[in-house]
Amino acid sequence: MAHAYTPGLKVTASTKIAKERRLPLKGEVMVANGQKVKGDTIVARTALPGNVATLNVGQLLGVLASDVPEFMLKKPGESIKKGEEIAQTKGFLGIFKSNVQSPISGTVESVSPITGQVILREPPLPVEVDAYIDGEVVEVFANEGVRVKTTGSLIQGIFGFGGECRGTIKLLAASPDEVLEAKMLTPDLKGCVVVGGSLVTAEAIQRGAELGIRGMVVGGIEDSSIKQVLGYDIGVAITGAEAIGLTVVVTEGFGRMPMAPRTFELLSELDGQRASINGATQIRAGVIRPEIIVPREVTGKERSKGSLEEGLRVGMQIRIIREPHFGGIGTVVGLPVDLEEIETESKVRILEVELAGKERIRLPRANVEIIEA
Repeated sequence: MAHAYTPGLKVTASTKIAKERRLPLKGEVMVANGQKVKGDTIVARTALPGNVATLNVGQLLGVLASDVPEFMLKKPGESIKKGEEIAQTKGFLGIFKSNVQSPISGTVESVSPITGQVILREPPLPVEVDAYIDGEVVEVFANEGVRVKTTGSLIQGIFGFGGECRGTIKLLAASPDEVLEAKMLTPDLKGCVVVGGSLVTAEAIQRGAELGIRGMVVGGIEDSSIKQVLGYDIGVAITGAEAIGLTVVVTEGFGRMPMAPRTFELLSELDGQRASINGATQIRAGVIRPEIIVPREVTGKERSKGSLEEGLRVGMQIRIIREPHFGGIGTVVGLPVDLEEIETESKVRILEVELAGKERIRLPRANVEIIEA
């Protein structure tokens, strides 16, 4: 049967996870197909060309462009150091010489007898890509990277910032509605991914960065806290490149929002285990969700309570993603077949949801997303 597309959020104790790890440009792959890797294993490396500096040596020496090659002390391909003389005139009777010093360390790339310009290039910048997750290399992309697969727990969030990192999960909140505050953070949490409840304060994020905490997972965050931490309003483009010292993953939304019971429950089970997390978020085309991944073997086959592939069905757990019930978690109890008219006078497919407090509501199917458990 056809069904309306419903976006999904994964919160699952055991699933297969695959990650492509690619270089920004061609380089060398360091691992082989079938090799077991850890999250910090370097799987590929390359070097980005260094920055370029251009000098008008002809003008600086006061000579014709065609004469510049003659006055160069350093030829193309030779190494240079910052402040080193790279060109010099003969002067008059060996005195009154003019010279040009290099503004950078690197190499001389080219000398033009037409323009008198000399191009210098800084040393190449090494780039290494790690596996990010513990698993097995299942595919090698020649000179580009690999695909790594693993089995484990996967929790996706609504929003996040900060890049990829790894750390040991440490549950700090006693309940899903507890606020994660700076006073709860201690030096022994260095290298950990701490789990709070309904909210994290700006002071807690800043304190966490000072202590060397790797990540924070919470239900909600205030817009003002993000601006206080980053120093600017975050836009709608992709996040993940913020250099704040730690990664924040928000599982529910903005404001004080208790973490979904299923999410809090799973994170409680994972307390003490090593996780890979990434705060990168993109809400436009090509959606990217922040995530927490814990590679682990789960005994027995856990039955899925909800799959994105099969669409909505009665009994599934969903999250409401539009007002007036934004952030609400509930269970699908009815999927009427007939279209119904809503406030905008449009006719849409709707569903019936039972919220945590046993309240039942009817809303458009487009207003929810499946929580894949």
